Amino acid sequence: MPSRRRFLLGLAGGGLAALVPSGLLHAATAELVEMRGTPRGERVWFAPLGLAVAPGTTLCFANRDRVNSHTASAYHPGVFGRPLRIPAGAEPWHSGYLLPGERFEVTLTRPGVYDYYCLPHERAGMVGRIVVGRPGDVGWQEAAEGHEGLPPAAASNLPPVAAILAAGRVQPEGSS
Repeated sequence: MPSRRRFLLGLAGGGLAALVPSGLLHAATAELVEMRGTPRGERVWFAPLGLAVAPGTTLCFANRDRVNSHTASAYHPGVFGRPLRIPAGAEPWHSGYLLPGERFEVTLTRPGVYDYYCLPHERAGMVGRIVVGRPGDVGWQEAAEGHEGLPPAAASNLPPVAAILAAGRVQPEGSS
């Protein structure tokens, strides 16, 4: 019978892996969402514009725009009084202003549709949509119906959920 000390040394030397299911040892999934803009700043966007992910995915918003500061902000009444466009009970987020080269991370756990925007560029249509899980998942919540309370450019820029689910990711038109 092995001693307690030998058992603990075995765990420290990698024996723990045999006791923990392999899926629990891997890092959570992460996805990159870039904040982009043209060199003179006349056009701004998130890339991808729409993204389908599994619950528990961490999103990394990275400002790759050389001339503009951006935010990644959930559509939620607690974030500047915007309409609720994330699943009820999901944690809203606001990155604060990200200067070029800065990043912000958020992990989405509740299944459903999450709409978000860039605070200074929402009226220019800088919005995005993340679909977490799939319709039929326990707790799934669709995006708010209609586009009440959204600026016209933001409302017209949100890709349909079906298009995101079909493609996995939707890139903005004309982006590189």
